[in-house]
Amino acid sequence: MTGCFAKVCVAVVSAAMIPLIPGCSASPNQGYAFDTTFDESIKTIAVPIFRNETTSRGIEVQLTEAVMKQIQQRTPWRLTPADRADTTLVGVVTRTNLRALSDDPQTGLVQEQAVQITIRFEWRDNRTGDVLVARDNYSASAVFHPSRSVGDRLELGQRTAIDELAQDLISDMRSGW
Repeated sequence: MTGCFAKVCVAVVSAAMIPLIPGCSASPNQGYAFDTTFDESIKTIAVPIFRNETTSRGIEVQLTEAVMKQIQQRTPWRLTPADRADTTLVGVVTRTNLRALSDDPQTGLVQEQAVQITIRFEWRDNRTGDVLVARDNYSASAVFHPSRSVGDRLELGQRTAIDELAQDLISDMRSGW
C-alpha cells in the first residue's frame, strides 16, 4: 500500500508542475528564460583603461581589470583591441569618498568606515555609432573596519567597492533589462 501511495503522490506532484512549464520563455522580456540576456549580435568588446579624475591613484586600473574579469566570466563576449571590437566600453572614475560610520567612544578613532567610488561610463556600438548604455554618477560603496582590533586597510574597502561596481556595470549591459 505504501508503494501505491508513493506513485499517487508522484503523479499528483507531476501534474501540479505541468502548468508551471509555460512560465519559462525563450525571451527574457516574457518571463523566465534559459537563454542569455546579453546581446548575441555582439561578439567582441574593447575596454580601455578607465580615466581617473580623483586623487586615488591606481583605482582606475583596478576597476578596469575587475570589469574585464566580469566580462570574461559572465558574458559571451571576447575582449579585443578597440580597432577590431564590435563595441567599446569607456569609463571615468569621477569621485571617491570616505565616510566615518562609527567611532570608538574611548579613543575617538574610527571603527567603521565606508568607501564610495563613483564613475561615469558609456558603452558604444562601433558598428553603428549608437550608445548602448550610458550612466553618470554610478556608484558602489563598501564598509571596512580600520580600528586597531580588526585593522582592515583602505584597500580592502576599495577592492570590495570596485568588485561590486564591476558586477553592477556588467549587469546593466544586459539586453532587455
